[in-house]
Amino acid sequence: MTLAMEIARFDLGMLQSLGREPEASSNWRALVARAEPPAAVRLGATNQFSPVQARQAGETALRAGHIGAILVAGGQGTRLGMDHPKGMFPIGPVSRSSLFQILIEKLVAAHRRYGAPIPLFLMTSPATHEETVEFLDAHGNFGLSTNDLIVFSQGTMPAVDCETGRILLASQARPALSPDGHGGVLAALVEARGFETLRARGIEHLYYFQVDNPLANVCDPEFLGYHLLSQSELSTLAVAKRDPRDRVGNIVSIDGRLQIIEYSEFNDLPDELIAGRAASGSLLLWAGNTAIHAFSVEFLERMSQSAAALPLHRALKKVPYLDDDHQPIEPSSPNAYKFERFIFDLLPQATRSIVVEADERLAFAPVKNAPGELKDTPESVQAQMIALHSAWLRDAGAQLAKNVAVEIRPLFALDSEELREKLQPGLVVSRPTYFA
Repeated sequence: MTLAMEIARFDLGMLQSLGREPEASSNWRALVARAEPPAAVRLGATNQFSPVQARQAGETALRAGHIGAILVAGGQGTRLGMDHPKGMFPIGPVSRSSLFQILIEKLVAAHRRYGAPIPLFLMTSPATHEETVEFLDAHGNFGLSTNDLIVFSQGTMPAVDCETGRILLASQARPALSPDGHGGVLAALVEARGFETLRARGIEHLYYFQVDNPLANVCDPEFLGYHLLSQSELSTLAVAKRDPRDRVGNIVSIDGRLQIIEYSEFNDLPDELIAGRAASGSLLLWAGNTAIHAFSVEFLERMSQSAAALPLHRALKKVPYLDDDHQPIEPSSPNAYKFERFIFDLLPQATRSIVVEADERLAFAPVKNAPGELKDTPESVQAQMIALHSAWLRDAGAQLAKNVAVEIRPLFALDSEELREKLQPGLVVSRPTYFA
């Protein structure tokens, strides 16, 4: 594709306008001052529907073949010290299984349990697409039928000079491009004819998750059941924050509509706005975003037809480029705006949306940071996986030596109930063990 053809794909006037406008005018302080805790299905509370009712509703939809999944996997593992797609990172504490393997095998196990295919729409990025496809092919898609795997790439947006609004060039034939964010999934699904596939297969709802969380309960019937029973268009799984400045998005209610405020905006605000606590000691603005959602397909398709559904957000970054003499420049400070869309910007637009609380220990352990950081490192995630699987084993009657590493393959057991059926009575685990 020529440079002219590349640039012709974008709305130049809009990009220049976005690049030149002053910093975002959102008054976060005033917005958060109006924020309230979201109405939610809380753990340990009396809710409209019981966990048993929700689970039954979710299982019914799974058995009927009405559920599909979207896995967002466009990121690279650079922050983890790996020059490959993040999904290839070996996170298994005993097996060294990749994130891709663990998550896809959870979906395959759900397919086997409920007896109906669960098509997986896996979104890559231009930087990771080819290697992801090759990796999955080399491993037989980890047991997922080729008929049930649709791999497609998100789009890109050009970077623009923060002072002039001009599009920067990466080479004489190519603008400087970057992925358009997880919100790019809407346009990418349209481009890949994904909605036609969903309609043809009778898929009515989608479970959406990201590749960095090996504890995601893929197509969790209880979460899906709450989504279905509430007739929600967009449901979000939340965890209770322990600290007001935890590095997760904040799910709040503003003027009766759910909204997610990123921690980068939230954490700069004073304690009197974000650190209020209830009489129980828990945070008032408690709900942390896990990036796990359930969508009505009808809602997603409707939003895909609205140009204003997902606004562009800009971020000031260091972007290498060619100067006017075609010489490569490596900037020493942020020089350009990158643009992306956020899928959670759909929340306020849903006619009906709900928040469902999950126990972080059971469902949320994103691997984001390099070893040595305080949180969300490979070591901390593996420790959380070991703790969860150790609890399953003890619930199933096994005895574990102190500090022994254990890991349970999803195809062996998806939960402690299934594990109990497979273990021999009186099992003693005294060395690192992978149950496969």
